[in-house]
Amino acid sequence: MREFSTPLTIEVPRTANLTDDVVTNAQEAPDAVVFNRRRGGRWEDVTAATFLTEVSAVAKGLLAAGIEAGDRVALISRTRYEWTLLDYAIWFAGAVTVPVYETSSAEQIEWILRDSAARAVVAETPDHMARVVEARRDLDQLNHVWSITDNAVDVLSRLGADIGDEVLEERRRTAGPEDLATLIYTSGTTGRPKGCMLTHGNFMFELGVAVDELERLFTTEDASTLLFLPLAHVFARIIQVGAVKSRTRLGHSADIKNLLDDLQAFRPTFILAVPRVFEKVFNTASQKATADGRGRIFDLAAETAIAWSRGQDRGRHSLLLRARHAVFSRLVYSRLREALGGHCQYAVSGGAPLGDRLGHFYRGIGLTVLEGYGLTETTAALTVNLPDAVKIGTVGRPLPGTTVRVAEDGELLFQGGQVFHGYWHNDEATAEAFLGDGWFHTGDVGEVDEEGFVRITGRKKEILVTAGGKNVAPAVLEDRLRAHPLVSQCMVVGDGQPFIAALVTLDPESLPAWQEAHHKSGSIKDLVDDPDLRQEIQAAVDEANKAVSKAESIRKFRILSEDWTEEDGQLTPSLKLKRSVVMREFRDEVAALYS
Repeated sequence: MREFSTPLTIEVPRTANLTDDVVTNAQEAPDAVVFNRRRGGRWEDVTAATFLTEVSAVAKGLLAAGIEAGDRVALISRTRYEWTLLDYAIWFAGAVTVPVYETSSAEQIEWILRDSAARAVVAETPDHMARVVEARRDLDQLNHVWSITDNAVDVLSRLGADIGDEVLEERRRTAGPEDLATLIYTSGTTGRPKGCMLTHGNFMFELGVAVDELERLFTTEDASTLLFLPLAHVFARIIQVGAVKSRTRLGHSADIKNLLDDLQAFRPTFILAVPRVFEKVFNTASQKATADGRGRIFDLAAETAIAWSRGQDRGRHSLLLRARHAVFSRLVYSRLREALGGHCQYAVSGGAPLGDRLGHFYRGIGLTVLEGYGLTETTAALTVNLPDAVKIGTVGRPLPGTTVRVAEDGELLFQGGQVFHGYWHNDEATAEAFLGDGWFHTGDVGEVDEEGFVRITGRKKEILVTAGGKNVAPAVLEDRLRAHPLVSQCMVVGDGQPFIAALVTLDPESLPAWQEAHHKSGSIKDLVDDPDLRQEIQAAVDEANKAVSKAESIRKFRILSEDWTEEDGQLTPSLKLKRSVVMREFRDEVAALYS
């Protein structure tokens, strides 16, 4: 099938903007608890009326500081309540939010502030402030810098105390669906980030259809979610806006080290995460079971969960499988569900392929992972699996009002109201994204089945062509390799080479348990050539190779003595691999694979 579309099921507003949700919530349900805010180790309720009051106070401060309609205001912070508060305050002031990853360097911050011509910055910590100050030297247009940890919310609220409600209301109403809501700079795997222009209308279209389609997540009684992904990423941002729109109770977790405690205290009904998080949860549980002498039991429980999920697709389960599943549900699965708070029934996954095995495993333990697909340029989701329409291994069908087309070279093209208007001050890149045919060119390669479910098979620019002319999509192999508990990251190589090979990094959290079980000592550097370790990784490679033909299979691999991280620049903030960076930094290791 070359094209598939889903008809629009809602009426998209032709006026208004994203701030209307906050006002409507306070008018219709002022006492509804719409946020839980972490303070002093406790979760405090924030009602719809309180949120409107706080947002309005900060927005008045922005007006008093001279922020005009359409001005860009940058926001650098971890995921916390104030991020959402400031985001809506910026919109109330008629301005445009420019999110910046809190891990960004001073050079990256300088580029974003300069390119966006930001008039003000709100940063979280002294470290963030130091980077902003370093970047600020030659930025004449940047007039204000406030710090969250230095009481930016209170400072702005006091600053705007003399601004009248009617003045703020007039400003709040200035933006319409066609007006810019945010400039999100793509983290990118190559080159300088580009500012994606997303309008209020893009968000209203996306959330209008998504909340309607995912009503079991957003509109059920006591619906709640805990955000822990960076709000600078469009994936988390769209859940934030969707939660506000639907009055879904929302919490924030700023430190991944406290995530399990936060999940158990907050008890969300659904969560969102990138595949690496789901991989880590599975691998950690597997390693812990092995260390406690229950590795065989966990493996059998995992296989049972996967078989149970596959049986759901066939519509039948054997009596033996029913019995095993019931036993493991009490002994194993209940503990995993409790680790997520005990109330979580759904998870939304995006950013990279999850893989069949993990998808079936989680559904088999009672947590259905709804895998979707989208980009910053498409205001997050273009396609998504739905609670009543799940096909594991795919990224779901197009959302209502969205059309997908498969180009002759396999590239996925899309049209829909969530597709962005172009890149900020970059007509050349905008033209390249649409190529004059009105379709957004994603750069991803995929296919669409007869029911409209989309499957991502690779990245157009990442397709490797071996010396023998064989086209190889590395993602299939990499996803399978990363499923092994000892593997942290991997990159498949072989463009122009006689065979496919891979660089592999080890998971520093899983390695100690393996060392203890195999009576090994020393650092990762001491172990990279250890025969037992290589045998373990070879088994993972053999398992990955089952997914491809012999010509596409990994023939050699090299274990590296250091992991790839966002801090060291090999991963994007959404944990995608920067292939060009890895190829540049580890070119000698790649060359050694073919020497």
